[in-house]
Amino acid sequence: MMHLFSLTGVTVGVDVSASEKIWRTFQSLGDIAFAYSYSNVLIEIQDTLRSSPAENKVMKKASLIGVSTTTTFYMLCGVLGYAAFGSSAPGNFLTGFGFYEPFWLVDIGNVCIVVHLVGAYQVFCQPIYQFVEGWARSRWPDSNFLHAERVLRLPAVLGGGEFPVSPLRLVWRTAYVVLTAVVAMLFPFFNDFLGLIGAVSFWPLTVYFPVEMYMAQAKVRRFSPTWTWMNVLSVACLVVSVLAAAGSVQGLIKDVAGYKPFKVS
Repeated sequence: MMHLFSLTGVTVGVDVSASEKIWRTFQSLGDIAFAYSYSNVLIEIQDTLRSSPAENKVMKKASLIGVSTTTTFYMLCGVLGYAAFGSSAPGNFLTGFGFYEPFWLVDIGNVCIVVHLVGAYQVFCQPIYQFVEGWARSRWPDSNFLHAERVLRLPAVLGGGEFPVSPLRLVWRTAYVVLTAVVAMLFPFFNDFLGLIGAVSFWPLTVYFPVEMYMAQAKVRRFSPTWTWMNVLSVACLVVSVLAAAGSVQGLIKDVAGYKPFKVS
């Protein structure tokens, strides 16, 4: 039997069938796509920037720095994790069997993840909040509950002042956070869902929509070199999304076979 080894001598690929390797590769494409599906919040952020300097120049620089930083850290986790654990690399180094000591290092990693997710959750949810609240207020314009704004006076210990409170925002946003938390605990298939969400959202939001907007704004001529390569890029990313969705669905089907509610498989 032929054995394959990584650079560190860890056996890889022996206990995984050829088909399983393919499915895992497809699923990993979805995970990568999810990491770069930020275009749905990019426009919202750009809309809040001042006009000087130009928003497009600021966001171009921010995107370059953000994507470069994200790629560096994700590649470190992926490459070093595979070199250390081979085919048995856990989807989450902190909750998997990666390492548990020193405990202070693991705790620092968990704190960093909490800080990252708390901020990212707020940024990604704001478009959803605004869409639902705007739709509800336009649908029921006479509802006092939807349009009311209460004023909460803060005590001097907290700095005093007044804090506006909307019953709609309080109830709707709290319910949304609770619902998403319960669903996440009920179906603890983190990597599979991550890949599926990335596959579904990556091509239309991160590739097709921006490419079409650019070509419409720049008035790119049909069948010109720019038009051709833009469409080649779009089709290639569509294929990646389809393959990633297939791999994620296969992973979900496999995990559901031994599924127990509120328990990590």
